[in-house]
Amino acid sequence: MHHRPLGRTGLSVSEIGFGAWGIGSSGWIGADEDESVRALRRAIELGVNFIDTARGYGESERIVGRVLREHRGEPVYVATKVPPKNGLWPAPGGIDPMAAFPGEHIRASLETSLRASGLDAFDVLQFHVWSDDWVGRGDWLETIQALKQEGKIRFFGISNNDHEPDNAVELVRSGLVDTVQVIYNVFDQAPEEKLLPACAEHGVGVIVRVALDEGGLTGRITEDSTFPEGDFRNRYFAGDRRAQVQRRVDALVADLGIQPEELAETALRFTLSSPAVSTVIPGMRTVRNVERNAAVGDGRGLPEQRRAILARHRWERNFYHANP
Repeated sequence: MHHRPLGRTGLSVSEIGFGAWGIGSSGWIGADEDESVRALRRAIELGVNFIDTARGYGESERIVGRVLREHRGEPVYVATKVPPKNGLWPAPGGIDPMAAFPGEHIRASLETSLRASGLDAFDVLQFHVWSDDWVGRGDWLETIQALKQEGKIRFFGISNNDHEPDNAVELVRSGLVDTVQVIYNVFDQAPEEKLLPACAEHGVGVIVRVALDEGGLTGRITEDSTFPEGDFRNRYFAGDRRAQVQRRVDALVADLGIQPEELAETALRFTLSSPAVSTVIPGMRTVRNVERNAAVGDGRGLPEQRRAILARHRWERNFYHANP
């Protein structure tokens, strides 16, 4: 497993991290805890040393803590997230930061996460939404600094709003943040324009989520795909999105001259080809997926010729608006 610096934090993290939303049985339906535990253990065996969870991921923090307590003393880093107090995803413009992340809420959420996980501290505490309007406002920064001094967190990050990468550029330039988590994949290449260069310039670690487009870039989503009742993918692939994905994936596979089963690896290597990226956190609920994804973290990325082909398949859209 190849490792990269997590910005200026001094941490060296695995290229492939472990996205732990799915194991919590919240938005992703059907996770089996025993298999999730086996998957997480296998990931650590294969050199994965960065795990991303959140207060809002159901049982995820508890499961992560269960496994991490078996690996005390090993360099495995855990990031969690504070949900906005007002419950608004994404953070709309014009919202006062005291409505979303007042200091007492940040502290209370972290304490709950520590109890749920059984961990003494988190390596990274992230806000689960963000608005650049909040830079220099509210008491969130004072609280973050206090939590660092108390040894309850080591670093501070944000998870940027879906498909709004430029919304964190001012925060990155302010020097107040250690990591930024962002959607970046073959379809959504917008972070390359401003956010990734800003993070590289200011030494901010980049955590990439949704590298496989919630399954859209695995080659397994077709217009006939179905998902369990209550699974968030029923919204993500609502309307004719499954048919749109199938058409675009068929064109992508043909353009690359690869088999559909090779697409997931290619998609992961695309994100890792950016030197600004620190780690990519695909969701991995099974040992099989762990082994497939971890194998991509070998430092090879993609040849420039393939990146040029993939650049032609950018798809302007938003999760919240079913754009064609």
